[in-house]
Amino acid sequence: MRLPFVLCALALAALSAAVSGCDSHAADKSASGQTQAATSVAAPQGQSRAEVFAHVKEITALGEKLFFDPSLSGSGKLACASCHSPSHAFGPPNALSVQLGGNDMHQPGFRAVPSLRYLQSVPAFTRHFHDSDDEGDESVDAGPTGGLTWDGRVDHGSDQARIPLLSSFEMGSTPAKVTVAVKASPYAGDFRKAFGADVFDSDDKVFASVLQSLEAFEQTPEKFYPYTSKYDAFLAGRAKLNDAEMHGLQLFNDENKGNCASCHISQRAKDGSPPQFSDFGLIAIGVPRNRALPVNRNPNFHDLGACGPERRDLKGQDEYCGIFRTPSLRNVATRKTFFHNGVYHNLEDVVRFYVERDTNPEKFYPVSKSGVVRKFDDLPKRYWENINTEPPFDRKKGDQPALDEAEIRDVVAFLDTLTDGYDPAKDKNAQKGTGINEMKSVSN
Repeated sequence: MRLPFVLCALALAALSAAVSGCDSHAADKSASGQTQAATSVAAPQGQSRAEVFAHVKEITALGEKLFFDPSLSGSGKLACASCHSPSHAFGPPNALSVQLGGNDMHQPGFRAVPSLRYLQSVPAFTRHFHDSDDEGDESVDAGPTGGLTWDGRVDHGSDQARIPLLSSFEMGSTPAKVTVAVKASPYAGDFRKAFGADVFDSDDKVFASVLQSLEAFEQTPEKFYPYTSKYDAFLAGRAKLNDAEMHGLQLFNDENKGNCASCHISQRAKDGSPPQFSDFGLIAIGVPRNRALPVNRNPNFHDLGACGPERRDLKGQDEYCGIFRTPSLRNVATRKTFFHNGVYHNLEDVVRFYVERDTNPEKFYPVSKSGVVRKFDDLPKRYWENINTEPPFDRKKGDQPALDEAEIRDVVAFLDTLTDGYDPAKDKNAQKGTGINEMKSVSN
């Protein structure tokens, strides 16, 4: 198995610690800026480079077993894979707005389950992200960016894995329960071999090792960032988009039409790496309140994203209220639930919201008896200045939407090309294209 870059960095950090006798904190610093050692669990000192890389493969294999093990949960019925289904691009396997969990498997959360694919390039959260396409002027502040969750509150896979394991409405477990489950598992011997004979002496040590293993597994390239979509084949010149897909791509990129690519970047990076279809920024777009969520029966409850209620370090800072991280659109066509609150279940409805939010708000928000549309009904008015007004959100009621119904369908056709698992050899309608040259013509 090819080791991903981030795991190589982790392995090299562990090797450095083994050779120099550094503590785990120093090993963290020696890793790439894109990652840190997941926990304080370090590889044994004195290992060779080959042994260190073998250790990383070992904990990756353990992570896969843990990922599919429901006994880690408080109910004994919910595994990571229950909500992050491999056959659904590690996203939810159903159309529920939020998944059910807890000790009785009936506790609803208030956020939709995101995909775990294509998180390897998400930067650590920062309030002020500076970047430049041409590596020139980086004085432009792109604002809050990064973090692995909807509200960007954690930066590493181990910290992300901790959240559902301990959440009362998700897996509802504890470090002690996890320890009991791992001790009783068929892979307990492998766990001791990977983390030492004394690993079960401490619940905290077991839990940290579980989190490290899950992080390692979730960085497996062929499973979590395979880049095997039709669009990837198109960029490589091994497939040709049909008329609807090509037109959808043009609309997706056009600043005067969908303008989707302003946040969901569709072109290769300057280093030639595949597009991630996200700039990883946190943004407020005024998604309608999902009144099907039990938590929303309380009119005073609002999910404010980066400023709470799950994230607490930015609480009370108004400029961060109502913003959520922009997800990658890779494999978006495999989903049946969209946006942070799972309010929509159809991809055409999602695109339609983007282009008609301001031209036809009555389609999305409550309308009073007097005919007044209650726009942005899931965000208190004091935070409305945070809501994005860039195209296609720059229009007013009664204006022509940026896309008509036929164009919406073409954009959705393009989004379907972002689904992994495409094989040009099995596509009877596939035609080889010119990849980058065609992409340039679209951009122009």
